[in-house]
Amino acid sequence: MAMYKSFCFILFVTASAEFVWKHHNNEELPQVLEEVNKKCPNITRVYTLSETSVRNVPLYVIEFSDNPGFHQPYKPEVKYVGNIHGNEVLGRELLLGLANYLCDKYNERDHHIRSLIHNTRIHLLPSMNPDGWQLSMDVGHQDYLIGRYNNHSVDLNRNFPDLDAITFEFERQGISHNNHLLKDITRLAAPLEPETRAVMRWIMSVPFVLSAAMHGGDLVANYPYDESRSGAPVSEYSASPDDDTFRELAATYANAHADMSSQNRAGCRAGQDEGGAYNFGKQGGVTNGAAWYSLKGGMQDFNYLATNAFEITLELGCQKFTPEKDLEKEWIRNKDALLAFIWKAHSGVKGIVSDDSGFIENAIISVVNITGPVPRPIRHDVTTGVYGDYYRLLTPGRYEVTASHPGYLPVSRIVTVPQHQTTARILNFNLEPTRSWFDDYSTFSHYLRAGQPRIYKRDLYRQLTGALLDRSGR
Repeated sequence: MAMYKSFCFILFVTASAEFVWKHHNNEELPQVLEEVNKKCPNITRVYTLSETSVRNVPLYVIEFSDNPGFHQPYKPEVKYVGNIHGNEVLGRELLLGLANYLCDKYNERDHHIRSLIHNTRIHLLPSMNPDGWQLSMDVGHQDYLIGRYNNHSVDLNRNFPDLDAITFEFERQGISHNNHLLKDITRLAAPLEPETRAVMRWIMSVPFVLSAAMHGGDLVANYPYDESRSGAPVSEYSASPDDDTFRELAATYANAHADMSSQNRAGCRAGQDEGGAYNFGKQGGVTNGAAWYSLKGGMQDFNYLATNAFEITLELGCQKFTPEKDLEKEWIRNKDALLAFIWKAHSGVKGIVSDDSGFIENAIISVVNITGPVPRPIRHDVTTGVYGDYYRLLTPGRYEVTASHPGYLPVSRIVTVPQHQTTARILNFNLEPTRSWFDDYSTFSHYLRAGQPRIYKRDLYRQLTGALLDRSGR
């Protein structure tokens, strides 16, 4: 009898840990993540963001890494965010399925997945808007809009600080400053919602390199900018300085998806110049955000203009509330694309900036594309983290990369980024203080800094960010 009870218990535990394709409610969602953590305790960590939803539902994240809970130099950080709009549910279930898949394949010693997890820190936030999801479920998930917003009736993808307006104004004034712009916010168009504040704190505290936000209602990979420069509501291409890179990131997902880039599939909605449904596959399954329609306060552009993260938006299908019977089929259609996109964090160049005494935090990494006959500066710099590490996503080509910091002599190096990267080219920099070259370096140091972009000390940046978030919460 004892052996029978033990056998039944083993069967029960095994059955309870098996992932089922269904619409998991807000109580079941963390249970799925905890089951994954139990199966893979050495490579996962489940945590919650700093604030709950309006209705006090925690925002759960599962992390995959060979050292969960810690950032490691040379290992880029990637995130997926699902269910921003509560009635757009496919991303929520795909991320639960992805968590289960990564764990199972790791335990099966799949070389591809083990390499991905050993070299990348991956964060999955299945639901940013659990309140909207619940409302959509409560009304039978048939309405195109009910559940889209949070419990304060706010669209979370219009609730981030509008940094596009700041960078566009700098462009008009001829000011070459296009990164880490949160300091330049003087007022908010609307109070920040608790879900928005939680995600902002998250992305400001973790040095993400690559990100995707998951939506529904069409089938296309959307890239910055989402906001038009002129204010035109539709059909104005609004290129970022990293337009080539963003197009490649979006195309990576679209091409690896079952039919996002197919010219022959059916479209989802009426196009501007057609009586039928428009198929984004005719343009490779990708679109510039503002060329589709312009929006202010989106999470995608905020990532790019406030941090080092490159984020795109994934519209995962024509249906917003995917029927339960179709969830596993959609997983099969998206699985390869979800993995291929994470691997793009290993493109371009990465490295560490240091001096003879240690790491240099907040050094600036500037890039000039010298592939063609005319050098083209990419006017969007990234900064180094606490370990002096940086990650610069780039398309294949030849580049001049410069590391600089006030009080140091800048150093430039030439690098070629190859096709079909599985790991970024490593480009380390050792900077020398200006005082080691000049007895009276104060005048030279002032001259050097005057010609460089503005640099925001990370501790001051964090104080300003915290003050902004706290002020919004009152």
